[in-house]
Amino acid sequence: MRSGAKVAVIGGAFVLVAGGIGYGAYSMLGDTGDGGGGTQSASESSKVKTGPPSAEEIAETSKGFFDAWAAGDASAAALLTNNESGAEPVLASYGEDAHIGKVRITPGPATGTKVPYTVKATVAYEGKSKPISYASELTVVRGLTTGKALVDWEPTVVHPQLTEGATLKTGESSTPAIEAVDRNGTVLTKEKYPSLGPILDTLRQKYGETSGGSAGIETWIEPADESQPDVNLLTLSKGKPGKVQTTLDANAQAAAERAVKKFAQASVVAVKPSTGAIRAVANNPVTEFNVALQGKQAPGSTLKIMTAAMLLEKGLVTANGAAECPKDAMYQSRSFHNLDHFDLPDGSTFTQSFAQSCNTAFIKLIDDTKDDAALPKIAKDVFGIGLDWKTGVVTTDGSVPEEVGGEAAAQYIGQGTVQMNVLNMASITATAHTGTFRQPIIVPQSLDDRELATASRSLSSSVVQQLNTVMRATAAWGTGAKAMAGVGGDKGAKTGSAEVDGQDTSNSWFTGFSNDLAAAAVVQTGGHGGDAAGPVVAEVLRAGG
Repeated sequence: MRSGAKVAVIGGAFVLVAGGIGYGAYSMLGDTGDGGGGTQSASESSKVKTGPPSAEEIAETSKGFFDAWAAGDASAAALLTNNESGAEPVLASYGEDAHIGKVRITPGPATGTKVPYTVKATVAYEGKSKPISYASELTVVRGLTTGKALVDWEPTVVHPQLTEGATLKTGESSTPAIEAVDRNGTVLTKEKYPSLGPILDTLRQKYGETSGGSAGIETWIEPADESQPDVNLLTLSKGKPGKVQTTLDANAQAAAERAVKKFAQASVVAVKPSTGAIRAVANNPVTEFNVALQGKQAPGSTLKIMTAAMLLEKGLVTANGAAECPKDAMYQSRSFHNLDHFDLPDGSTFTQSFAQSCNTAFIKLIDDTKDDAALPKIAKDVFGIGLDWKTGVVTTDGSVPEEVGGEAAAQYIGQGTVQMNVLNMASITATAHTGTFRQPIIVPQSLDDRELATASRSLSSSVVQQLNTVMRATAAWGTGAKAMAGVGGDKGAKTGSAEVDGQDTSNSWFTGFSNDLAAAAVVQTGGHGGDAAGPVVAEVLRAGG
């Protein structure tokens, strides 16, 4: 036992005492695995408690666990969990590998079986020390075989960012720190731009050793998956950070951060159409999984930009030509309708159908394409979807799988099996605006000479002109007009609403451009595209970049 702890054996159980604090009597084996385990006599087992732990038990168990943890006794703390073998090495590494001491844990009021708490401690390593503080929570459960109240073990009990198999460490960093700068040389930090945290960690992992820096002393979380970047928690000694140039724009990034925080779940990306340079990436909430760059979901009617390009190329529509927009349309026994079953008068143009986001105008033209694979083909050949983008960080390419019948029809309006994220949609908008796909990048290609994806062909000037016409109409007087009202310059847009897994309120999608900047956003369960995602895109476009 560490920290001067003493053990007294009493009637086959034990009492741990450290610093004069008694932790109570517990089975030597504890409860292990999913709330069960331990050994008992027949007479004891007949008295095993059942049901949820009481408020008194929750308070007593959590206090005992906190006291043992704070005293640095991993074995005693682990015995108060339902997974002793899993908890003890993690708790032990807290002091031994992470060098965290002088631990003070302050619990808050319990909510049911959950106990929130704050941790204030000191990290000390080779004569350097710094305070560390954070908040987490634990849950108290009933042991299945012993009936004791126990802490439900999860690595997040020790630190909210700690995942299964990951370890806390303090020492000389394995990779030198970096100083990431935007296109104008402004330093980008996760403190000022929270959404960039996972991106900056990845850039450090990939480019830290070649950026000219030297290692410092840090506290970090080392993931179980070696392909994932370390998560820096504290810097005791900076060393010399290496400089890494990015394509980001600090003003656009700041606008993106502000915009997504207005919603519970939102993501946005901005791209420069003429170069593919990523100017901003933001998510709320911020997680290690970057939804803006790695997400996969139906983009709704924003995909009509790509469908329109296909129909224009095939000569099935023209921007100023007539396009029928009835309330409903049937395709191979599958019925499609417009929002609230609206229709447009006879003689309405394709521009009007696009600007008002008429689904049936697109569905009625499917037979005329004479090729179920037409949309997947243009997605890859023109818009670069599925070409293994190498942006500089981990991203997920969109996908438009080959389908037939009603499923192929659903793809025309961005539903069915189409999968996109806002990076993909920002790129699609950028390609439509210029006619040529330029693979998005977040660091210059010259940094590592990686091979960028290239599409096999561009759109004709006629198609580009007409695509810009219909998108400008959407921004001027169509479904995107309200959101884009405050955006200046040459501007265009497309709204979208996507129903996923039968949810009551659709996801709000919006994409648009202003001069040489394109942006796309999604707000989960945000409803109509122009209502929620539209203002997010508009705020980023107004910031320029």
